[in-house]
Amino acid sequence: MRTLYIECNMGAAGDMITGALLELHPDPEGFLKRLNALGLPGVNVSAAPAVKCGVQGTHVTVTVHGEEEHSHDVEPGRAHEHHETHHSHGHTHGHHHAGLHDIQHIVSHLDLPEKVREDVLAVYNLIAQAESHAHGVPVMEIHFHEVGTLDAVADVTAACMLMHELAPQQVLCSPIHVGSGQVRCAHGILPVPAPATAFILQGAPTYGGEVRGELCTPTGAAILKHFASGFGPAPLMRVEKTGYGMGTKDFEAMNAVRAVLGDSGGDGGRIAELCCNLDDMTPEAVAFAMDILLEAGALDVFTTPIGMKKGRPGVLLSCLCSPESKEKMARLMLAHTTTLGVRETLCSRYVLERSEITASTKYGDVRVKKSQGWGVVRQKAAYEDLARIAREQGITLEEARGAVKLV
Repeated sequence: MRTLYIECNMGAAGDMITGALLELHPDPEGFLKRLNALGLPGVNVSAAPAVKCGVQGTHVTVTVHGEEEHSHDVEPGRAHEHHETHHSHGHTHGHHHAGLHDIQHIVSHLDLPEKVREDVLAVYNLIAQAESHAHGVPVMEIHFHEVGTLDAVADVTAACMLMHELAPQQVLCSPIHVGSGQVRCAHGILPVPAPATAFILQGAPTYGGEVRGELCTPTGAAILKHFASGFGPAPLMRVEKTGYGMGTKDFEAMNAVRAVLGDSGGDGGRIAELCCNLDDMTPEAVAFAMDILLEAGALDVFTTPIGMKKGRPGVLLSCLCSPESKEKMARLMLAHTTTLGVRETLCSRYVLERSEITASTKYGDVRVKKSQGWGVVRQKAAYEDLARIAREQGITLEEARGAVKLV
């Protein structure tokens, strides 16, 4: 499976994510030309080499009518731009503000693939929902300060376009370093992460640390939350390319987002294995619990005979599922078995890519399951189709299988 893994050891901002993804693109110059030709008035996006801790990466700069919008907003101790929003009353700070309707209007007039347009609006909707919650006002009364300006529209659009053109089958993300301390905004001094960022990152693993300042912005958080299907350590993968998107400030640690593109070997490079020991359930009850787990989307469920304390025979119930569904499966195991606890193991796995083709035979069409990858190609006719033909034609299963010509 083509996998994009984003490493956020120093947080994330829109320009840093864009820089990292741009380094993965086969034609970064051509991409920037197309981005700048979209029609954002007065906007120019450029990229230049930047070095942090002796490592070269890409720093992305957005200017609007020749001025860098983020530059005035960087304060001592802060790694990236800070985004604020206000409700619809009292805009007296002298900055450009835009509501969600304005953002939707701008994006609707850009020459973008429909999927990219949907992604851009979804990212902004995450930010608007977070700011609405933080300020206690309806979403449509939120006015974006900095986030809503054209430079931020360019950041979000660039990231969404790059995701579309790189076309990973899954996007995974590391736990996110959000920084520590406090940050100053128009409303006063706020804790890090700022309320909007904290709201967006609910459900995602985050951590602070010794670095003082805001490392993850609402824009960066929203991009990651929208695209990432899972958070955790890097999966087992064959790396094709690595990109570094550099921040502005210098720290003892490299101030960058690292993006890695490669092959994780198949659907679900990461998998969760949940298991529990059972010694006081009937076979029928165990079978019922297994059916419930499979119906809920488990990848596989199986039992293993085990010996338990005091010589009692029992079974080990194991459930394989995606990391995203592990809590759901654990709840079902606790609800439908007599166990008092469920153990969890996160694993990497080698998996063949699976597909299905149709083969024509003198008895009719037969589905053929094909798997390939890691130097292996395997084909197998679907048992249900072979059994149907054998019954209809009065022949053996092997004779039905022999009628299928595998390529």
